[in-house]
Amino acid sequence: MDHMPADPVVDAQVRAHFSMLAEEVREYDPELIIVFGPDHFKGFFYDVMPPFTVGIRASSIGDYDIGGGDFDVPEELALDCVRHLLSHDIDMALSYRMQADHGFAQIPVLLTGGVGAYPTIPIHINCAGPPLPSFRRVREMGLEVGRWAMTLNKRVLILGSGGLSHDPPIPNIRTAPSHVAEMLIGGRNPPIEVLRAREEANFELARKLARGEAESLPLNPEWDRAFMAQMVAGDFSAIEEMGEDELTAIAGCGCHEVRNWVAAYAAQSAAGPASHRDIYYQDIAEWNAGMGIAAAA
Repeated sequence: MDHMPADPVVDAQVRAHFSMLAEEVREYDPELIIVFGPDHFKGFFYDVMPPFTVGIRASSIGDYDIGGGDFDVPEELALDCVRHLLSHDIDMALSYRMQADHGFAQIPVLLTGGVGAYPTIPIHINCAGPPLPSFRRVREMGLEVGRWAMTLNKRVLILGSGGLSHDPPIPNIRTAPSHVAEMLIGGRNPPIEVLRAREEANFELARKLARGEAESLPLNPEWDRAFMAQMVAGDFSAIEEMGEDELTAIAGCGCHEVRNWVAAYAAQSAAGPASHRDIYYQDIAEWNAGMGIAAAA
């Protein structure tokens, strides 16, 4: 978003919507933010890959020059969330050293100015390292997080970051050469030049996508819009019926990040009926993303 120029009109629209939402966040003044986010083999690896992880302590690695620094995690609250989930049969892992990439950092930066602006509990959902948690289980986890949040008597902002259709160059461990497989297993804290090379590969893919030359899947606005409409309607049935390979074939390997949308909508539903806003959608090849923005209250 900040590295590849898109149509200036589209760019201005996206930023205007985020600015509008940032003002709403300032007015709401949340006492706690819960953010469901993905990782792109920058903080979570196959040496240990839980389906769900609460960050008791967490920092943003600042990839793509987004964010950086420590999240303001209220440790006792985060541990209480984990205890609640475990007591309700959600097998939640925890981390006292969560490294969060742009999948976590970008939305807080756009809405609050930084990852440490408000007390925040980050919850990682494995969206990049198959086999992935089922959408049914993601929904159940999100709902239980929402039920826990309802016990706090606090103003809570729930964020779901990730998706929609996109097909970034994330290797599959089953077919990757040995040195790439080793990166997927234990590639923490790579040299800066390795990190930049990975980012440049994504930029080059976006350039090819914009020119219609990419070998990756094109964006799928029809699927994106249908999914967003299902979330507004509280209809999880269609996405829960989809298998991993089926969804990848339709909307790319990156589309599995919609698990964070499912978790966020399920968590919000614990508060009861809501007013929904389907705010914006545009397929933006230069950003290799189906860019969707929605809200509920």
